[in-house]
Amino acid sequence: MVRLMIAAFALVVLGLAQAGAASVVYFPVPSGAHPHDVAPAPGGKVWYTAQRQGALGLLDPKTGKTVQIPLGPGSAPHGVIVGPDRAAWVTDGGQNAIVRVDPRTHVVRRFPLPKGFDDANLNTATFDRKGILWFTGQSGVYGRVDPATGKVEAWKAPKGVGPYGITTTPEGEVWYASLAGDHIAKIDIVSGEALMIAPPKPGVGPRRIWSDSKSTLWVSFWRTGEIARFEPGLRRWSVWRLPQSTEGCYAVFVDDKDKVWVSDWEANAIRRFDPATGRFETFVSNKARADVRQILGRPGELWAAESGTDRLVVIRD
Repeated sequence: MVRLMIAAFALVVLGLAQAGAASVVYFPVPSGAHPHDVAPAPGGKVWYTAQRQGALGLLDPKTGKTVQIPLGPGSAPHGVIVGPDRAAWVTDGGQNAIVRVDPRTHVVRRFPLPKGFDDANLNTATFDRKGILWFTGQSGVYGRVDPATGKVEAWKAPKGVGPYGITTTPEGEVWYASLAGDHIAKIDIVSGEALMIAPPKPGVGPRRIWSDSKSTLWVSFWRTGEIARFEPGLRRWSVWRLPQSTEGCYAVFVDDKDKVWVSDWEANAIRRFDPATGRFETFVSNKARADVRQILGRPGELWAAESGTDRLVVIRD
């Protein structure tokens, strides 16, 4: 059953000098949805995971309307991305499966994890350049799904619990960040083996990871309130502390202009960082405890889910 919810939405334009002329628009989603991740969809719409309602939501920013598609018994979706097939692909920890939702018919197809990988606590996914989906599970799992055959493979992470964010670089490499394992890792997309890379100092808690246009990796350091750049060719780290925070750097995303966006839980804000100048711009939520867990975007738009306020937010230049 598909539930249709109509939500009013409000426009708030930040007057902060450091935020420039950008505008911020908030879109309420059904109460109790606890939206975790977002993914801009074809046609200007936006997918989101309604984690506490076991559904995948679809927002139409033109009207503020949302449709929520139930994913199945016990569902607790975490991440969502759009695949090469234009469908929504979801990491569903409650069903311990990767879930595909057809963008036209909303038909749900599940790809359960293999035996021996129960309760993987599925987290995030990415597609490699060959159309294979790679995923992480915080219980100490990473794996892949071949959409063409439906085959699902999984491996135990080298340091156990922790695999969280994951990304594909323009060069075709797949990397994940391990929060509890305190490292990042490159996955051999042929063998599935993971090569660990230690952070520049212990105890930083790499949470999410994203690639820029040059295949340089950007990582959010949850426990220390920092963002870090890793240059794979040079094996070199660079680190910047958030302007006010000593912890709580959660999400990271690099836009089409190679600007780096992060969510700062301690400051209740989304920040944009320019690597060329070392300058941060700050967009503070107009409600307390926004708790932005993930960020994605398309040219001219930055989308995030405020899991603490049951809203989606877009920042437009």
